[in-house]
Amino acid sequence: MEYYNFIKALHLIFIVTWFAGLFYIPRLFVYQIEAYHKPSPDKEILGAQLKLMAKRLWNIITWPSAILATIFGVWLLILNPYLFNQPWMHVKLTFVVVLLIYHLKTHVYYKQLQHDEVKKTSNFMRLWNEGATFILFAVIFLVILKNAFNWIFGVIGIIVLGILIMLGFKVYKNMRSKNPNV
Repeated sequence: MEYYNFIKALHLIFIVTWFAGLFYIPRLFVYQIEAYHKPSPDKEILGAQLKLMAKRLWNIITWPSAILATIFGVWLLILNPYLFNQPWMHVKLTFVVVLLIYHLKTHVYYKQLQHDEVKKTSNFMRLWNEGATFILFAVIFLVILKNAFNWIFGVIGIIVLGILIMLGFKVYKNMRSKNPNV
């Protein structure tokens, strides 16, 4: 078990890079959708550049990080099966499943935009961008508190954060409608 902490460190590193990709890719989607509605030649120039940026981020950073974080996480569970007896770990693994679903749905949006299929609005993508944040908050509270009940206070904090983000989003949307250059 000497190497347990090395595996844990690698798991955490790839979680960080995975989340970095999940935080940034919806932002690129916002720009792609907005570029799609611009006149030529801006639409083509911006669209091509943003597709390339999204492709590199998604295929070189985000997917490999997701795979490696998952491999190292499973390895940690194999090395320390005692974790399966912890109620907080059951809740954490539920959030990991939600994260994987979020990742796969983001992949669907990625594929659509790579084929110039704009099915969502930039406002939708701004909200979608917050999904990974909520999952990260919940998992961090769980892992730090290691209690399946006390993490509820963290989730209450997430809900309050969500309300504040929605209010901020509405204020920003109103500002953009009054001044598109904001």
